[in-house]
Amino acid sequence: MPAGMATEPAEPAYELVYWPGLQGRGEFVRLAFEDAGVRYADLARLPDSEGGGAAAVMRLLEEPGPWLTPLGPPALRHGEVVVAQTAAILQWLAPRIGVVPPDEASRLRAHQLQLTIADLVAEVHAVHHPVATSLYYEDQQREAARAAEAFRRERIPLFLRYLDRALDSNPAGGGHWLVGDRCSYPDLSTFQVIDGLRYAFPRAMRRIERRFPRLVALHDAVAARPGIAAYLASDRRIPFNESGIFRHYPELDEPAPKRSRPSTPGRRTVALRSGRAGKRKAGGGRAGKKRATSRRRGRSA
Repeated sequence: MPAGMATEPAEPAYELVYWPGLQGRGEFVRLAFEDAGVRYADLARLPDSEGGGAAAVMRLLEEPGPWLTPLGPPALRHGEVVVAQTAAILQWLAPRIGVVPPDEASRLRAHQLQLTIADLVAEVHAVHHPVATSLYYEDQQREAARAAEAFRRERIPLFLRYLDRALDSNPAGGGHWLVGDRCSYPDLSTFQVIDGLRYAFPRAMRRIERRFPRLVALHDAVAARPGIAAYLASDRRIPFNESGIFRHYPELDEPAPKRSRPSTPGRRTVALRSGRAGKRKAGGGRAGKKRATSRRRGRSA
């Protein structure tokens, strides 16, 4: 059964409902379970014969029950309790499994950070689907290219700056953690978005993340935690793919750096020998000036 590390022999009390084959927004909840070492059932990854698969998702969305029916996954079921929306799930779950400090101020801070991360995740998805989620990527590829350029230039640095400043505003964390003096679920979620951004925009992230060494260190510290390291090395960690939120379309990443053209031997010698005629070709004289002006207008048009 795809579940987290066992801490008790009983069947998992928590059931995560998310689409099969995707990390998606369900991954933020999985990371919390895996770090805490708390068992959970990932329903969609179970066989249909065991009540799993995509049918498990549809049952929760369509069948009435004594709860607010989710608009969509992820959702978490615990007995008669059903919680939907990633940030709400983590707000409810984290104190119960020990991935947030117990005091109210810390829990409020963690929830605010998670909501901001949810905003970032929504913008990531909107890069490759800027027109409509009902359309294929290929149907909106031109608009996606424009969205990706702005996202790389403006939005990734904006969100990473915010998270970096959050490290400063948490003295207890010593610049290492976002809430309190130890790893909590916003740190796990920050790990996930950095990992996802590296997958989706590898060239852009190689440039951008150099400005945020503390966030890179946070990512690496989370990856080294025993529960997370075991999870990442297991088949429970679904690979990033082009059906999820973080998708790698090379044309949406920064262009590869242009290689400098090697200089042509003897070029300077030829130019020196050309004399006055060479000066006219470079824009000397009335006709040359006309041609040069025309070329400049063409480049700037």
